[in-house]
Amino acid sequence: MTQQDRQRIAAGLAGGLSYAEIARRLDRPTSTISREVGRNGGPGGYQPQRAHRVTAQRARRGTPAPPWAAGPPCDPAGEEIIELAVRSGLPRMTARVHVDLLLSEDGTRTAAQLARRLQVSPASVSVAVNYLVQHGYVRRERDPQRRRDVYVVDDEAWYHSVALSARQTLEAARAALSAAATSGPDTAVGRRLARAGTFLERVSLDGMESADRWRALLA
Repeated sequence: MTQQDRQRIAAGLAGGLSYAEIARRLDRPTSTISREVGRNGGPGGYQPQRAHRVTAQRARRGTPAPPWAAGPPCDPAGEEIIELAVRSGLPRMTARVHVDLLLSEDGTRTAAQLARRLQVSPASVSVAVNYLVQHGYVRRERDPQRRRDVYVVDDEAWYHSVALSARQTLEAARAALSAAATSGPDTAVGRRLARAGTFLERVSLDGMESADRWRALLA
């Protein structure tokens, strides 16, 4: 890979492009791009000049990169899920942690495993998993033998995430309706809040009912 290729990779990352799109523009396999970025600082720390220099030094020594340096296997489907999650507003690190859990064989990882696989700090993992736990995507379990937390993603997580989102929307709806009553039904503000609250209330109740109705599909 040339230094110009690496500069184009850095530009693509800065522009929010997926590994698959960067690979397409460079006419290279997506796995090549994911390995290149993974072994050279990750999406948030990739520096093309440094990556080129380190690769040249490695080639002169004749020593391959350590097996953990490439991070987790990133197939195009996994990268696409990450990019979709980021575009919907999920922080990139949180999306990476979530996808790594989704693609794990048994749906579990420890914080140490996530940090090692993603080549990030334990603090970054902690922030990401806390967000996922709070929003119902992941649950935290305790391993009593090793005295450590284990993070689990399973089919039920989708139900809990939808139900949690619906409950939060319902809380917002009822707050809007309460504010509408305070403002008065004859005021412009009161009417605006009443419309918004009624809409959000109906949507959230429908969402909770739908989640309960189709929950059996996850069994």
